[in-house]
Amino acid sequence: MSSLGVGNKAVISALSASGISTFAGYPLDSLKSRLQTIKTPITVPRLAITVYKEEGVAGFYRGLWIPLFTISFVRAASFTIYTSTKEYFQKRQWLTRDSIIDVSLVGGIAGALSGALISVGSALRRQLEYSIASSKGIHLARAPGTLDAVREIFRTSGFGGLYTGFRLHFTRDTMGTMLYFCEYDGMRYLLGRQRSGEQAAIPSWLPIHVSLVPFVCGSFAGVTSWALIYPLDVVKTKVQQRALVGESIVSFVRSLTLVSRAGSK
Repeated sequence: MSSLGVGNKAVISALSASGISTFAGYPLDSLKSRLQTIKTPITVPRLAITVYKEEGVAGFYRGLWIPLFTISFVRAASFTIYTSTKEYFQKRQWLTRDSIIDVSLVGGIAGALSGALISVGSALRRQLEYSIASSKGIHLARAPGTLDAVREIFRTSGFGGLYTGFRLHFTRDTMGTMLYFCEYDGMRYLLGRQRSGEQAAIPSWLPIHVSLVPFVCGSFAGVTSWALIYPLDVVKTKVQQRALVGESIVSFVRSLTLVSRAGSK
């Protein structure tokens, strides 16, 4: 049993971390989806207060179960793909120079492959139904649960409705994860991690404890990669919104133009 745990340490760690992070970050993700689809300008604190008054704490976690289970397992699998891809490149001596360029490229390629899998587990977002109804002026006394949302999408748009905007979702997750690991591995290299995986001395220009290196690199890569990819996330949500309310789907460029015009008003 102990050997099984040691052999699957990376998968077990990824499952645990993904489950905890999904649960902890879900309220913010819920608010983000509502903000992206609501037409009336509103601040995040005010929206949070409104959700709490109308639905209580449960309103922030409505629809949690699908991403909690699917994304947790998919991320564990994607992490395995990420590490296996890096090992594959190492064995074949591809991009193995001791340089930040090779390190970042390998991390980006491995991240893109793992990100492609992540998109499968996060294509459906329950909060969209409530936000769309609100943006159309439809009053909902209670936001629908996960199964209710799935049934409604299936009733109005068929099985294909569950995959509305999937191409944009696929692109967002693939590019986002690629950027994240490209930046993360690049920063780890700058902060002393060798190609073998061993941590060398921390550079003098960033005097931090060695235990903080993964946190600093992960935080920087997470914030910057998400900031770069966020416009695509907004367009993706708008495309899903238009499709689910029966409006015609426009191209990515047209959607981006409409979002830009709405934001400038």
